[in-house]
Order: sequence, then C-alpha cells, then structure tokens
Amino acid sequence: MKYKFIKDLTSDVMFEAYGKTLKELFENSALALSSVMCNLKKVKATKAKTVYIKAGNVEELIVDWLQKIIALVDTEEMFFSKFGIKKINEKSLKAKVYGEEIKPELGETVVKAVTNYGFKFVKNKVNYKVRVSLDI
Repeated sequence: MKYKFIKDLTSDVMFEAYGKTLKELFENSALALSSVMCNLKKVKATKAKTVYIKAGNVEELIVDWLQKIIALVDTEEMFFSKFGIKKINEKSLKAKVYGEEIKPELGETVVKAVTNYGFKFVKNKVNYKVRVSLDI
C-alpha cells in the first residue's frame, strides 16, 4: 500500500503515506497529495519540472516537499501525476515532477496548504510512515 486516507473533514483531508525508503515515502506522499488535487489516472506525465529542497530535518523536508508541489500547481498551472526522487537524504532532495497543464476536467479539490494538525513522521526498522493533514 502506497497511502491511505484517514479522515475526510470539512476543511481538512488527512492521509498516511508509506515507503520502504525515504525516496519511496516522499514519492508516495506526493501521489496522495496529488490524488486529492486531481484525477491521477487522467493526468498525463508530458512535462517535467525539477525541484530542489533543503530543510533542517526530515520532518521539515517532507512538509516543504508537499508545499512545493502545491505551489507548483498554482504557479505553473499544472497537475502532477508522477514523481521521481533523484537524490534524497534527511535534509535535502532533488526530484522531477511530471504532469500536464491544468484542465477543468482533471481537477478535484483545491488544496491550500499542509497543516501541522496530526502530523507524524515514523521511521522503524523496516519502513517509513508519515501522517499529513491538508487544508482544503
């Protein structure tokens, strides 16, 4: 399982994303976020954008990663359906995000931001898990 939704409240959506590696966790969390914003099955990965992020720790990094995707949807007017983490450690990442220009038939829910509500990052011996809440 890549991700699952926990709560679907009036103003928030909460999900958990999973990964055997940080790379997989970050890619799956981006897929969960994008599945709220657009219909992933219909968004073609025809254009790519490169993303660089630095943060103080892994928790800040994942929040900044998801915030960057939200910002790219707004500034580049694109939806994204594929995410490739090229380099990652607990304080930085380089990634490619793939998608296409926004069309009304592709859209789902407008996501305003990642919130701190219920945020939880867990690393254990076999995998990683993150719980994220989105302000919609």
